[in-house]
Amino acid sequence: MRPADLMMLLLIFGIMYFLLIRPQQKKLKEHQAMLEALRRGDQIVTQGGVKGKVVKVKDDNEVEVEIAAGVNVRVVKSTIATVLNKTEPAKS
Repeated sequence: MRPADLMMLLLIFGIMYFLLIRPQQKKLKEHQAMLEALRRGDQIVTQGGVKGKVVKVKDDNEVEVEIAAGVNVRVVKSTIATVLNKTEPAKS
């Protein structure tokens, strides 16, 4: 293999890293930060399209969500797609 071919191959891998892998890692970190910031009262949407309000955030990667009056479901945190409305932090 000629040095020019090796340089071209490394250049292609470098471009793929910056165009594909790096943005995906950034998006994953942002999603993790969003999940860590979940609070009681936040309006959320799951990946399945279910909208609800966070009732309780549990430590074991689980969230209790109210989807209708008196109807609570347990949802795995990683399935939460977006937070629609954030609640304000409690004032001391």
